[in-house]
Amino acid sequence: MERESMEFDVVVVGGGPSGLSAAIRIRQLAAETGKDISVCVIEKGSEIGAHILSGAVMDPKALNELFPDWKEKGAPLNTPVKEDHFLTLTETGHSEMPQLLMPPLLSNHGMYIVSLGNVCRWLAQQAEALGVEIYPGFAAAEVLYHEDGSVKGVATGDMGVGRDGEHTGNYTPGMELHAKYTLFAEGVRGSLGKSLMERFQLREGVEPQKYGIGIKELWQIDPAKHKPGTVIHSQGWPLDSETGGGSFLYHLEDNQVAVGFVVHLNYKNPFLSPFEEFQRFKTHPSVRATFEGGKRIAYGARAINEGGLQSIPKLVFPGGALIGCEAGFLNVPRIKGIHNAMKSGMLAAEAVAKALSAGREGHDELTDYPAAFRASWAYEDLRKVRNVKPGLKWGMKLGTLHGGLVMWLESLGLGFLVPYTLKHGKPDNETLRPAAESQRIAYPKPDGKISFDRLSSVFISNTNHEENQPVHLQLKNASVPIDVNLAVYDAPEQRYCPAGVYEIVTEGTPRLQINAQNCVHCKTCDIKDPTQNINWVVPEGGGGPNYPNM
Repeated sequence: MERESMEFDVVVVGGGPSGLSAAIRIRQLAAETGKDISVCVIEKGSEIGAHILSGAVMDPKALNELFPDWKEKGAPLNTPVKEDHFLTLTETGHSEMPQLLMPPLLSNHGMYIVSLGNVCRWLAQQAEALGVEIYPGFAAAEVLYHEDGSVKGVATGDMGVGRDGEHTGNYTPGMELHAKYTLFAEGVRGSLGKSLMERFQLREGVEPQKYGIGIKELWQIDPAKHKPGTVIHSQGWPLDSETGGGSFLYHLEDNQVAVGFVVHLNYKNPFLSPFEEFQRFKTHPSVRATFEGGKRIAYGARAINEGGLQSIPKLVFPGGALIGCEAGFLNVPRIKGIHNAMKSGMLAAEAVAKALSAGREGHDELTDYPAAFRASWAYEDLRKVRNVKPGLKWGMKLGTLHGGLVMWLESLGLGFLVPYTLKHGKPDNETLRPAAESQRIAYPKPDGKISFDRLSSVFISNTNHEENQPVHLQLKNASVPIDVNLAVYDAPEQRYCPAGVYEIVTEGTPRLQINAQNCVHCKTCDIKDPTQNINWVVPEGGGGPNYPNM
């Protein structure tokens, strides 16, 4: 069966904040100029927002530009930040950083605590009202190219292919979506973005991208303990001094609290489990009381980009561009990337609209986009904090002091005293020590009230995959999990996966079992696997988690 095709001026891959902002901005510009520009957004989740997970405290700067009247339009930014706390935890207590000592760059004044999934659902409504065609449940599985090598569009994955690779009775071939320009907004470690970076050598001359894993739960808590607008961040316990990361706890509306934990994926101890560290964090005496008497209602996990300015790849190639977390615009110390992701989509949209108005047909590069980024406030947002993350390689204490100093200098207009840009060094998959040189970590058993196990957590992520389909977690070499990962690192994939996907079965000859149906699409395995032997590709469209309001 041949694939059918559809033609658009612009195809956007991914219905997150950057992709939707790009689609909206293109249609806004089309309306202003009277030129009709057809725009299609495809999203692998079952609906817009199904795969969206973020803390999230949102800087509305980009939204103010995209929709100055967003309040009148009913955007779900309902909880302004009222209190801001930063704690350093020890095993039994905590100390709080005085607000006067916090760099002004880190202030959350004027920000909003949001469900990013709900923000994206609202953005999708605005996009459709402007004439954008949105197709959730369709996973872009392949980049299409013209004969001259420029990007022609994408093809969605075939449906109804069995685990054995054979067509089932429900087989339907994928659809080809052709465009003059294709914008890739898959989020962190996008599978197509990874292939584009390799094909067009987009990472040449830039630092390796660095990552963290963010694990999040949504809780309904006792109304007596609820303080809408309260933002609490912490570092320290339960992580040791050589492991970067920290927590967030945000009081939203309706007696809900978003709590999460981020572990930087350059950690060294192969016995470390980010999931278990998060569960342990919630038992801290300064934290536990918030959740006692409450109910956990949602769970999820997602990798985040942490490389910052020096890790952003070349953004354009013939026929397309990378936007949002596909490229990596997160401001790590601020723990904010939504505003920069949206702005990158808007800047790319303006470059696309200009190119189409000039009659260009997509075989060229959108060079106006990276030039506009370098001249934008988003670039400046990242430039000021470029040395914070790489400074943490000196240890959390010294790195935090250095980061605080450089942010204060930038806030005081003395950034010229920091002319250097630090390098990150190794990619995250190369940082693990052998198990023989590492200390095992004894994690407590979950109590089922405050702390939980992986499988019960995955259950409330509403994750579902059609079981009779090819495994979307592909091994380049089937012998590596046992011969290398188990032999040298004691199979760290059992621990860094927050969904129990990877399991060493020891009956008889040890083997790796991949429980792909548990996958929450966090991409941590694709990032942290020591030999880069695991390749995450998209499963059938609509599979994966179904987050209600994460």
